[in-house]
Amino acid sequence: MIPIQLTLEGLYSYQERQKIDFESLTEAGLFGIFGSVGSGKSSILEAISFALYGETERLNSRDKRAYNMMNLKSNKSLIEFDFINYENKKFRAKREFKRNSKNFEDVKTPEVTFYEWKNDNWIPLEHSSAERIIGLSYANFKRTIIIPQGQFKEFLELGATERTNMMKEIFSLHRFDLQKNVSDLNTKNKSELDQLEGQLKGFEEVNEEQISAQKEHLKLEQQKFEEIKIQFKTIEDKYQQLKNLKTDFESLKQKKFDFEKLSLQKTEVDELEIKTELFDKVFRIFTPIISEKNKLEKEISEQLKNKENQFKILQETEARFEDIKSKLAAILPKFEALEQSKIQENDLSLILKMLEYSDDIKTLKIRTEKGSEKVKEVEATQKLIQKRISEFTENTEALKPKKIDSNTLIHVGNWFLEQKNLVESAKNQIVKIEEAQIKIEKLDAELIPFAVDPANYKENFKQKSDALETEAKKLSERRNQLEVQQKLAHFAGELHDGESCPLCGALEHPNIVEFDDVNAELTEIKKQIEQTEIQKNTYQKQVSEIEKILDRKKIFEDQQKAEQENLNQITIKTETHRKNFVWTDFNSDNEAEFEQKRQQSLEIEKQIEELTQQISGQQKTLEKEREHLEKYKKALEEFTLDEAKKEEQIKTSEANLKILNWSDYKEKETAEIVDIYKKLAQSNLETEQNYQQLVKDEKEISPKVAEQKTIVSQLKTRISELEKEISENENILTKSLVENNFIDVKAVQNILLQEMNVQQVRNTIQQFRIQFETLKNGIADLEAKLKDFSFDEEQFAEAENQFKTAENALKLANDSVVKIVSEIDRLEKEFKKKENLLLDLAKVQKRRENLAIMQNLFNGAGFVRYISSIYLRQLCDHANVRFHRMTRNQLSLQLNENNDFEIIDYLNEGRSRSVKTLSGGQAFQVSLSLALALAESVQTNAQSEKNFFFIDEGFGTQDVESVNIVFETLMNLQKENRIVGIISHVEELKEKIPVSLHITKDEERGSLIKIV
Repeated sequence: MIPIQLTLEGLYSYQERQKIDFESLTEAGLFGIFGSVGSGKSSILEAISFALYGETERLNSRDKRAYNMMNLKSNKSLIEFDFINYENKKFRAKREFKRNSKNFEDVKTPEVTFYEWKNDNWIPLEHSSAERIIGLSYANFKRTIIIPQGQFKEFLELGATERTNMMKEIFSLHRFDLQKNVSDLNTKNKSELDQLEGQLKGFEEVNEEQISAQKEHLKLEQQKFEEIKIQFKTIEDKYQQLKNLKTDFESLKQKKFDFEKLSLQKTEVDELEIKTELFDKVFRIFTPIISEKNKLEKEISEQLKNKENQFKILQETEARFEDIKSKLAAILPKFEALEQSKIQENDLSLILKMLEYSDDIKTLKIRTEKGSEKVKEVEATQKLIQKRISEFTENTEALKPKKIDSNTLIHVGNWFLEQKNLVESAKNQIVKIEEAQIKIEKLDAELIPFAVDPANYKENFKQKSDALETEAKKLSERRNQLEVQQKLAHFAGELHDGESCPLCGALEHPNIVEFDDVNAELTEIKKQIEQTEIQKNTYQKQVSEIEKILDRKKIFEDQQKAEQENLNQITIKTETHRKNFVWTDFNSDNEAEFEQKRQQSLEIEKQIEELTQQISGQQKTLEKEREHLEKYKKALEEFTLDEAKKEEQIKTSEANLKILNWSDYKEKETAEIVDIYKKLAQSNLETEQNYQQLVKDEKEISPKVAEQKTIVSQLKTRISELEKEISENENILTKSLVENNFIDVKAVQNILLQEMNVQQVRNTIQQFRIQFETLKNGIADLEAKLKDFSFDEEQFAEAENQFKTAENALKLANDSVVKIVSEIDRLEKEFKKKENLLLDLAKVQKRRENLAIMQNLFNGAGFVRYISSIYLRQLCDHANVRFHRMTRNQLSLQLNENNDFEIIDYLNEGRSRSVKTLSGGQAFQVSLSLALALAESVQTNAQSEKNFFFIDEGFGTQDVESVNIVFETLMNLQKENRIVGIISHVEELKEKIPVSLHITKDEERGSLIKIV
């Protein structure tokens, strides 16, 4: 992640909106943030963390975080952070929260929105997960990119388990935790094994011998089947001949029976044919004529009803037309006089306006009188305010010479504050020196029981250890001799004639050696060896304890020396500071006198401020009175102009009167004139509307009368035509009845009432005649075919029984063959399945053995711990490159067998010791080296082209030379495409860094940021 810009407002000590352009800082590769304690340096890093993750180190959600983060003089807080992620995409994180205007302590939950820069616009994202964008969780972000105060040594001091879990999360080592995967594979494999074993139990009887036996049985059954098949063929031919003969005799008998039935139906079919032809003839001739007759009768009935209705409508329309004509004649005289009446209406409208103007003129005259009085009052008030301002100004000028310069008071106050701090620091340093001396004396007391000389104790202990080692060697050689002698005595006691010797294998043992009992001496030798080992361990423990005491003593002596040096520096600074006191009006040894004068000056300044505020208030009041005077004068001018304008409008309106006179109405009441005007206007409107409506109605109804007359005339003509068509239809019907020998229409209608389907009946008759002739011809053919044959039922029954018996025997033989073939096929398929199952079983069993090995390997996350240890050792190696250089080749870092960090001290023969024994400065150096190595590894893992790293503590623990080494290390990071930002108040470091932010805290405006 690379920062681009940060905007702050209303956050912690940042009251006003401040912007940080990181691009100008990151271009330098190394930049700093400097300022006094409490100026807001760390708040910048906390703002970045909160903008991205909504989390801070100082406060959590239970601490009323939003309220405590918001500046107490602000009503809203804003954080906008622009940055580039590892994919080189630009994003913005924005968090904003506001204070409840009715409840000061109620600050609403922050609103968060993430944006992505696309097509020259900020596009809002649907999520607010910084982890998805940056690729780091909050915990790893504060370990690898921004390290808050108090957590710089966290990674160094983590326990082995916590550090392994952290490595697992940072480097995604959970991908190596394959225990569950192996367990799942093992469970799945076991299930497959159980299934295969269960399936094989069903194939225990399937083998090659059983298949061969079934094939031999098949050959015998096939031979038997062929013999039965030949016999069946002979019987089948004989039976088929008798069966065909029986079928012919039965068919002849059935056809004769069916022919007799059809002969009885022939008379009915002939009569039906005659009726059908008559119905068809009548239907074709009379149906069109009768249909036309019914249609004409229906239409003439409808036209007569329509004629009656239309005639009635015509009468109503003519009556309405006459009524409209009479109303028009009545209203015409009133309409002709309407023009004069409208002119009178217009004159009344003008008179009403003139009366309104007259009332306005009266009102304006009253307001003008009151306005003139108000102007006089305001002018008097202005003179009084100007007098007060002069008095306040004179008092202020009299107080100013008595006030001491503010800058002088600030500088002198700062001098006394610095003097107090130097005195307090000197006292603290003396206490620290005394405490270090007490610790040194205590450690000297701890050395007394050992009665050793610290200068050559190692050589003395080495001589004692060498003597013990020589003694132990002699005792060990003697013990080995005795053990061999004891073993030979045991073999000698076990030798018997005829039994082989366990050493040489001989069966005869002529001269068996006799040995003395050495058990007592051997036991004594072993006790002496144990005592020697105990003595050696005791010496080693004493040496180790003495080394620890001396190491601690050296640390305290170094601390005492450093504290003494600091005390000397403070003394020099104090002397220099006293020389810098150049104010003759004050005494450097009398701070109380200075405080008294400062309070007096502040009181005078307060009085001047109060007078200034009063002057400002009176000036504002005077300005308001001037505005009021200007406003009143302007209003008086407007009243005069409006009065003249109204007089002119009355004259113009009077000139426009055509009938009425203004003198007759100007003394009357407005309400009376309004009533006359409304009545006249209403009458004119009604006359005009009624006349126009009647004219419109006359125009609309006149063509309707003519149209209705035309409709009635057309209906009469159509009825006459229909009567003529009905007469012609009756003549045609009468002629057709005579030609077809019908007495009247009723006889024809009776025939048509039968509703016969002519085509269907004709098809039925035709089918009957075809069936009749077919049966007749079939009987003749069968009689000719069977003339020389006879049929014996008993002979046929005997042949049928023989056929069924032979057929059954053939079926049984065939079923037997098919059954055996199916069984062979089944056995061969089952045998093939069995072979496949055995192959699968062998594979699954082999896999079970492999999975057992893998389960032992991955059990209990051991493999993850192994991988974590590799990453840790690589991390340690990378960190040592810088740590070794920072400590001037005196210290390096290593991992012990428990994966805990240890320090190798090359000044003490390369021995290892706990990281907790490091001084504050050394702890910062190793933590910085580890943090840089960890940041490089994590950001490389996140595929980031550039690495960014922020440090927020530690430089104050370094001496000048160490600061130079650390600075050199940080400068070298630029060559490795890395960007580092540091927060510090160390002046030596500030002078070395090319570009930085300087944070100052103003009492009124809050924290302010400036790029230096």
